[in-house]
Amino acid sequence: MPNEKVIVVLPAYNAALTLEKTVASIPSHCADEVILVDDGSRDATVGIARRLGLTVIEHPQPRGYGANQKTCYQMALERNAGYIVMLHPDYQYDARLIPAAIGILKVGTCDVILGNRVRTRRECLASGMPLYKYFGNRFLTAIENIALGQNLGEFHSGFRAYRRKVLEMVPFSANSDDFVFDTQFLIQAVHFGFNIGDVPMPVRYFKEASSINLWRSVSYGLESLGAVGTFYLHRLRLIRSPLFSSQEKQ
Repeated sequence: MPNEKVIVVLPAYNAALTLEKTVASIPSHCADEVILVDDGSRDATVGIARRLGLTVIEHPQPRGYGANQKTCYQMALERNAGYIVMLHPDYQYDARLIPAAIGILKVGTCDVILGNRVRTRRECLASGMPLYKYFGNRFLTAIENIALGQNLGEFHSGFRAYRRKVLEMVPFSANSDDFVFDTQFLIQAVHFGFNIGDVPMPVRYFKEASSINLWRSVSYGLESLGAVGTFYLHRLRLIRSPLFSSQEKQ
């Protein structure tokens, strides 16, 4: 009997203003459990999460976005998830698409599903995405698609769904504790032969939604390109990177 348990994980940092709306937007009965990992928030995120009945894990001090996801995925695996959805708790991504993403994973045509915010330029910019983020996203995604042999609408989404097997094999604990964790993870998924797909994802940009500034975006972009370079150097056997050593062998 396949493991059908669905767990939604919320990597949270100072999400008090948007958490309740995010949780309310998750379709009823589509998740068996919702886990929030709080990365040392200085607001009421933890109290709200407990009031909403979520499973709450706390980092006493901020460790970083990537470190938060590591805890999210470790907890999901420990709690016997068959399918894992990562959703930012800032009410930016449309949680109504969780059942559709899980449905694709269950059919078996994909192992990883991303929410694609960039269906058309006009729609994307109308949602409020800053112009520099749009062009940065397009530039990086084009390079990553070519370098990795993919055809994704974008590589930088905060909505992701996985089959359990992906998290069991990908050595995500070796990844960065910062934002480039996301890029490293997708490159690892490609390396291990997993099929990645995406679904159109309406998004909302507003003051309370989390967003990194221009200079952090530039740093993230350079680190993402560096991650692609590491993949190729490993592939050419010029270096041996722990990012591409299967967890199942460890």
